[in-house]
Amino acid sequence: MSAQQSTPIHQQAVRFALDTATGRNALSKLIPPALLLADALLCGLVIWKIPYTEIDWVAYMEQVAQFVSGERDYIRIKGGTGPLVYPAAHVYIYTGLYNLTGKGADIFLAQILFAVLYIANLALVMACHWKAKAPPYVFPLLILSKRLHSIFVLRCFNDCFAVFFLWLAIFCLQRRSWRLGALFYTWGLGIKMSLLLGLPAVGIALFLGSGFASSLQLAAMMGLVQVLIAVPFLAVNPLGYLGRAFEFSRQFFFKWTVNWRFVGEDVFLSKGFSLALLGLHVLVLIAFITHRWLKPARKSLLQLATTVVSGKPPFTAQEQKTASRDVTPQYILTSILSANAIGLLFARSLHYQFYSYLAWSTPFLLWRSGVHPVAQYALWAAQEWAWNVYPSTPASSGVVVGVLALTVALVWWGARDERQPPRAAASKSKAAMQ
Repeated sequence: MSAQQSTPIHQQAVRFALDTATGRNALSKLIPPALLLADALLCGLVIWKIPYTEIDWVAYMEQVAQFVSGERDYIRIKGGTGPLVYPAAHVYIYTGLYNLTGKGADIFLAQILFAVLYIANLALVMACHWKAKAPPYVFPLLILSKRLHSIFVLRCFNDCFAVFFLWLAIFCLQRRSWRLGALFYTWGLGIKMSLLLGLPAVGIALFLGSGFASSLQLAAMMGLVQVLIAVPFLAVNPLGYLGRAFEFSRQFFFKWTVNWRFVGEDVFLSKGFSLALLGLHVLVLIAFITHRWLKPARKSLLQLATTVVSGKPPFTAQEQKTASRDVTPQYILTSILSANAIGLLFARSLHYQFYSYLAWSTPFLLWRSGVHPVAQYALWAAQEWAWNVYPSTPASSGVVVGVLALTVALVWWGARDERQPPRAAASKSKAAMQ
């Protein structure tokens, strides 16, 4: 009698489930496409059964109607919810939707288009996770968010397009298509400046992966794209465009905050609180840059800066080759998603649509942290609960900030050796499931 035949059937079933969940079974490859299909059906069910909720769509269409009518002064473009406060790519994308949906009147068609966008985005997210060697047990968390489905197919927010181009950029960067990655990233930034949160990690990935000279060219290209898409508005009122599209002095309302309600309105509105968040954001970013993201360089930030200032290239040819080799798909996904999580943690105020930047990031970051899968699912569930409490409460906002802070702290620990050999990383994931 073979060893397998002597093993009780329930133990074989458990072993099969564990092997499939950790990628050790041939059937593991079927999990992502099966989940993608299931979520496509779920999106259809959501559109069919749950009423559409109007928040910003009408305002978007009102603003676009003025653009279509010939208005190019950003200061003059307004909608029912206020002035136009997004960069030019937002205007162009919603102009396309304006034309496709009969000037915004066909909401059902708009929902279908956003459902297609959601599924395309989910496919990208899954491809990026798979490329970064995330185990299959992480993937169910990518389709289970109630809030995320709402943001895409029931609200039609512009964040959906911004996050799509962020993930498309990551997809390209993981495959070392540096120019395409930079192009898609800057287009996403042209939709909504929330993508600035990931810029430090994107810049370092380009610097280490493509080389110093190439990264400067890519940075120039990204800046040029922002100028070119804004030309129609810059030609009329350049200060008005820059002030509205990239408004850093925007006032935040306590009643809409998802993250800092527990500190109270007086603290929330105080300048000291704002400066403290900014200072902490900078300090944590510096810590990640110097002790995590620059590890492939094998040189300190000071050494790199000193070399560049002296007019010399920061790397020899061999050093550049070695650094570029360590900019792996897992490194790229970890660094960009952690930069995004850091930015969200210290954001002055988060609204519900900002969950689109977080929902697909947390499962991967928690896996990278190395905590047990049960803890990963528990933290994800706590986060999902908190983002579905409306309106937010001191308790829910405390959970939002707490899970974000814990995720950043855990990924700091888990990503302490970005040059860990793939086999060792895989063994670590398998051991966690035991």
